[in-house]
Amino acid sequence: MFRPKLFALIKNRPQEFTLTRVVTDINAGLIVAFIAIPLSIALAIASGVTPGKGLITAVVAGFLISFFGGSRVQIGGPTGAFVVIVYAIVEQYGTTGLITATAMAGILLIAMGLFKFGKIIQYIPHPIVTGFTSGIAVVLFSTQINDFLGLGLSSVPSDFIGKWAAFLSHIGSINFYTVILGLGALALIIFYPKKFKFFPGPLAAILISSVVVKVFHLPVETIYSHFGDITKTASFNPDMPSFGFEMIFKLFKPAMTIAVLAGIESLLSAVVADGMINKKHNSNTELIAQGIANIGSAIFGGIPATGAIARTAANINNGGRTPIAGIAHAFFIFIIMLAFMKYITLIPMSVLAAILFTVAYKMTDFGAFKEILKAPRSDSLILIITFVLTVFVDLVYAIEIGMIFAAFLFMKRMGDIANIDVSDDVYEGLEEDEIEEKKKLKDVVVYEVNGPFFFGAASIFVEHMEKIKECKVIILRMRKVPAMDATGYHALYKIYKKCAATNTNLIICQVQKQPLKVLKNYGFVEILGRENFALNIDTAFKKASRRIKVLEEYNETFHLNKPDGK
Repeated sequence: MFRPKLFALIKNRPQEFTLTRVVTDINAGLIVAFIAIPLSIALAIASGVTPGKGLITAVVAGFLISFFGGSRVQIGGPTGAFVVIVYAIVEQYGTTGLITATAMAGILLIAMGLFKFGKIIQYIPHPIVTGFTSGIAVVLFSTQINDFLGLGLSSVPSDFIGKWAAFLSHIGSINFYTVILGLGALALIIFYPKKFKFFPGPLAAILISSVVVKVFHLPVETIYSHFGDITKTASFNPDMPSFGFEMIFKLFKPAMTIAVLAGIESLLSAVVADGMINKKHNSNTELIAQGIANIGSAIFGGIPATGAIARTAANINNGGRTPIAGIAHAFFIFIIMLAFMKYITLIPMSVLAAILFTVAYKMTDFGAFKEILKAPRSDSLILIITFVLTVFVDLVYAIEIGMIFAAFLFMKRMGDIANIDVSDDVYEGLEEDEIEEKKKLKDVVVYEVNGPFFFGAASIFVEHMEKIKECKVIILRMRKVPAMDATGYHALYKIYKKCAATNTNLIICQVQKQPLKVLKNYGFVEILGRENFALNIDTAFKKASRRIKVLEEYNETFHLNKPDGK
């Protein structure tokens, strides 16, 4: 259940930790650190907290995710998916509320791992994941317009429409120095030569723009002009605020959102990484590690963290193959913080906005929207609903309503899959003369149920079976029913009661393992009688024939003994 990949490798595959491998992993960690530093700063600012909080998260959570995680190559830290949630929590409950919610989310993630929810989270429909991820990307893009254009708005409405209304009403306040600087940074990131991947484009954009602003004294907003001296806010002194049950109750929903989103994103990242290195991660261990990391981040005043797909991919592409790379990445960020924190304040805000524009672009699944007309209509509907609700309403509602829609559509699909067959297919497996012989038994009706016998199909089954004409024996063939739930059972019991009321013999044949277990648990095998279960259709017909013969003999005897023919 909890088997950190680092310890498993040390115990079971110590031969992997050669000097060459360790040096390669450390080098990969250094390159990923260069990528993570500007992203952590930008994401922290977009989330409504100081830049130092993002770096603290990258160090503490990044180290713990790699040290305790279930993946060889997962890189953890703050990600764009949390920006909308964190900003809303900070706006409503302040930094104290954010720290509390992050710690609560960590506890929930540990519980998910301990209860083996690792596989369950992966069953969240892809349209929902795509919809809210793309929606978050649009919201993230919107949050950066103020800084990118240099509008100078001190407060921006939190809702999407209000935000853009404020931008448009202040469009005359654009700072062209800020825009040119931002566009230059964006162009540098997009067209940055791939051969310089050891020194990433975002970091190059930050260094060049900071030097340009300092040398030419450009009138643009920087981290220092926006936040002041941030060196004191980037300390690693544990400072967990006190909180009561009232605060826990209020923050439970945001904490659950953080936990679910962290679980989804981290496991998606781990799955992508597995495909890149042809290895397998431990999903439940990964969830527990994410929980430990978020608790650790909260203790040191950080923000929520999860596995970062882009940084994990960068780690793999630069040779990282063991958790040492992720641990090294955290240490390098820590060293750079200590040595260069005072220079971080020189970074222009518009350049950080440009970096987040690229993050938002990579988060958006344009392919899914291009193929929306090709996908099943129900999946397209779920994607659009989730996307629209994420952008215009709230991420929590988007996930909840998306899941409700997905559940109802699942029920409908189960109902569409299941059907009741009364054609000649029910005689499959019998010889031609046997089929003719069976058909002579006119008082026997054979039905075959196809597909999972779940709540979605139960109503269809009852509706169809209630149309049964009067007969003496009904054979219900269940060889193509792989599973049955409680609703399916009660539908079957309802049909049994109708048969009992009309003195019709019900015979069930070829019941598979799971449905048979359900019937035994409900005591239905004893209710119907074991003699009314058959292993195959031939045996079922023999039982039906004997039943009809008994009924005929009984009726004949009863008719001969009737006084005066009455």
